[in-house]
Amino acid sequence: MDAAGGAAGAGGRGVTGLRVLVVDDQELFREAIAVMLVRDPRIAEVATAVDAHEGIAHVHARAVDVVLMDIRMPGMDGITATREILRLKPATRILILTTFDLDAYVLDAIRAGASGFLTKDASPQELGDAIAAVAAGDAAMSARATTALLGFVREGGPTADPDAALKPLSRREREVAHALATGSSNDEIARTLFLSENTVKTHVKAILAKLGLADRVHVVIWAYENGVRQPGR
Repeated sequence: MDAAGGAAGAGGRGVTGLRVLVVDDQELFREAIAVMLVRDPRIAEVATAVDAHEGIAHVHARAVDVVLMDIRMPGMDGITATREILRLKPATRILILTTFDLDAYVLDAIRAGASGFLTKDASPQELGDAIAAVAAGDAAMSARATTALLGFVREGGPTADPDAALKPLSRREREVAHALATGSSNDEIARTLFLSENTVKTHVKAILAKLGLADRVHVVIWAYENGVRQPGR
């Protein structure tokens, strides 16, 4: 089912005209989300899919900016679907929908390329803001969720040589990468490193490009998995 959003114009963070796909096997929740989203002036179109297979087929056939993906569905789960969608359309942004605050499934989905997650009790404003954030190239993750995410990553311990991992980055980019690994915002990094916020944004963009990462959430995971940032350091 497709539902067109009528209003245009003002949109959070300057993002408008977004095409969103909601993938969830629960019909009542799926349709309720669609109704909420079409009222957001930043969103131009909302489509729905009853399962992962239908979601993948929709993304393959049509342009989609952001997918809201249920993580637990019969048949193919949201993690597998995330990998397949990003294989087909790497520019698509994916937000995981979950009943739980954070668990290992969410971490697996983020490792698969998702740009963050939302719990299913998120408000319409939170949903719209998260969609606009990931569409603009940022990540959707609260500070509390980032802390919990780091806890999961730490349990595995570093798996690579930090010096080798940092080699592609300049000295300043390494400093910014270390700050990103703590969950610091651009404003916090700018104040700590005595840089302008625009300069920090430029460094973040360069870091993502050089490391082949989607967003700052994946920088956090990369830093801990490669020993660039460790507990107590």
